[in-house]
Amino acid sequence: MSLTPKETTDLLRDIGHQPKKQLGQNFLIDGNIVRKSIEMADLPEGLPVVEIGPGLGTLTRRLLQAGHPVHAVEIDHGLLENLERSLSPEIGQGRLSLQRADAVKSPLGTLPEGIDEYAVVANLPYAISSAWLESLLATGRLPLRMVLMLQKEALDRMWADYGTKNYNALSIFLRASFESGTRHLVSRQCFYPAPGVDSVLARMDRLPSPFLFADPSRALIRKIFTRRRKQIGSLAKREKASERDEILTWLESEGIRPTLRPEQIEPQAWVSLGRRD
Repeated sequence: MSLTPKETTDLLRDIGHQPKKQLGQNFLIDGNIVRKSIEMADLPEGLPVVEIGPGLGTLTRRLLQAGHPVHAVEIDHGLLENLERSLSPEIGQGRLSLQRADAVKSPLGTLPEGIDEYAVVANLPYAISSAWLESLLATGRLPLRMVLMLQKEALDRMWADYGTKNYNALSIFLRASFESGTRHLVSRQCFYPAPGVDSVLARMDRLPSPFLFADPSRALIRKIFTRRRKQIGSLAKREKASERDEILTWLESEGIRPTLRPEQIEPQAWVSLGRRD
């Protein structure tokens, strides 16, 4: 079930809710985009799905109809209460699990620890998209597939190529674990309230042999990219002795010139640094 703009505003009024800009609350009102999300995901029936920011439950209902158990994380108390009322049968049947939480702190919601094969399908709140992805990678539990609604500019930064101004630490971490797949441009008019930018529905598939950076190497790479315009050799000399020696040894073993800037070093070379942890 997708809601028209009037139905959306009526429902929000009925439950006494005003969209919160600080939480990135833009509600999807185009049923075609909801269907497109399910089609792009192309998941086997019964595969568990994590949904971040279910909002009014438009996508949640379609996922349930497609035969997927859904583990949804919603930070907004009012929206969560509405979902608990309107989807109480599905909750009672054990098909839907809702958690009120900050998805950055609880990136997989109530997904049981023993489940390794699952997907993420979500209209990801724009305010937390990068932070949530960082938290997801830090869990070490990578989904088989993700279909995410993202700001176009944010997606471009996430998948930026090395040598470009948008290349960053998250680009490196994502490329080590996922392959960028189908993308579908989504007009801002498909949301209420309409955001100030266009969006993209993006599919990401887990690599056959993904690499996960350990906490120390993730922290080091993030720190290096805060000074992305400096030469990597100069940056190494600013680190404590153990990290300095690690970086210089890595540069030598990979044949990387110390005069290169972090943004000029390809992702696979950073993976080789991560493997040293």
